[in-house]
Amino acid sequence: MLGTHDPWLFAATVLVVNATPGVDLLLTLSRTLQHGVRGGMATALGIGAGCVLHALGAAFGLAALMAASATAFTLVKWLGAAYLAWLAIGMLRAALTRHDPVRGAPPNETPAPALRPAALFRQGLLTNALNPKVALFFLALLPQFIDADAPHKTLAFLALGAWFVLQGTAFLVAFVLLVAPLARWRPPAIVERGLQALGGAIFVGLAARLALATQRHGASA
Repeated sequence: MLGTHDPWLFAATVLVVNATPGVDLLLTLSRTLQHGVRGGMATALGIGAGCVLHALGAAFGLAALMAASATAFTLVKWLGAAYLAWLAIGMLRAALTRHDPVRGAPPNETPAPALRPAALFRQGLLTNALNPKVALFFLALLPQFIDADAPHKTLAFLALGAWFVLQGTAFLVAFVLLVAPLARWRPPAIVERGLQALGGAIFVGLAARLALATQRHGASA
């Protein structure tokens, strides 16, 4: 009725996209290990909310504008890269902070409070929404499953976008539940700091990759 086709192929494509390591998956992993199930769920839901914005943009032409305008693409690209770099700086600072081996906090300081779910939701939302490659991916993927003579192309875009959001969010939720038991493991301070440094370095690389991204369709998120 909406003029879409090959739903099982679409579902398989979305699964491959979700399972490919990228910004969203790595952010969900790091926040789950740091803040447990609640933190991972909040991050996953924030990423899902970001995908909603991209789906709406693809349906109503904002992604098309970004694809056509080098200025719009560059602006969003640098905003996204700057936000990823900011997240990386926070992780690297945590890795360089000297922890007391008994209390697990810097000497003469109280432990930093855990991030609230609302803050983690906001991180997931901004990380996804400020990634122009996701917008271009939506614009490149969704038309492949819409008939040329579809009577309501906007509704078809919205339907496939909603499917992508629901399936992607469900995948991240399952991923959180799968890796959450690892959050109970408390490694030695030097290992924990090493993991923070590794995560920060990965996010620096992701920021650089996004900043150097060219304006092309079909780029993975």
